[in-house]
Amino acid sequence: MNQPKMIMFDYGQTLVNEKKFDGVKGTAEVLKYATENRYNLSPEWVQAEANKINKEIGRFNYLTETLVNLEVHNRAFGAYLYESLGIKLSLTPEELDRVFWENAVDAEPTEGIAELLKELDDMGIRTAVVSNMAYAGSVVTDRINRILPDNKFEFIIASSEYIFRKPNPRIFRLALEKARLNASDVWYIGDNYECDVDGARNVGITPVWYKGALRSEQQDRDDVIKITSWSELKSYL
Repeated sequence: MNQPKMIMFDYGQTLVNEKKFDGVKGTAEVLKYATENRYNLSPEWVQAEANKINKEIGRFNYLTETLVNLEVHNRAFGAYLYESLGIKLSLTPEELDRVFWENAVDAEPTEGIAELLKELDDMGIRTAVVSNMAYAGSVVTDRINRILPDNKFEFIIASSEYIFRKPNPRIFRLALEKARLNASDVWYIGDNYECDVDGARNVGITPVWYKGALRSEQQDRDDVIKITSWSELKSYL
């Protein structure tokens, strides 16, 4: 196996360990910026309506992740959700994303990732991020840069900005074009077998299955490089 010229990473449960999601908590913080709440709706009511809309449009959730190939940007989702409920906010779409996300779920770097990123940079191996994410790309970038301030990522792709979600091959081909590399020169590391491993492999990228921060049970496989800590990756490099 040749050393890669670039390693691309997934975001959640790969670069970053996100804790339990609490949409009501995030919505409660957003509603503090309401300039009008015509029906005096509670955070619980608003979040319940958001859940109904997500189900109605077949939007991503952790049970249907690999079945959803197109992304609905939060800019459109949030605009419909709040305006349809008679709620006006003093937030821009990006501010809405940031306020909601920062309060709905806490996050921390996965153990050893900062050290690994520095070692990869010292080795001359380029790095980037490709993530399934409905939040604005600028908000995703800001969050990653805050959590991993010394990263050298050449680009951060959020599916919100590019229509397609992993495992759709189009988002991986976009990343290869941005990197100006052939698939054989790239590794992709993520925690979800179908989205990350199969998605990358289907375009010729070498996949690595990172299992160190899995938050849901996935069937074990023997057809892929598997690591449970970032120190294990070094033996393959």
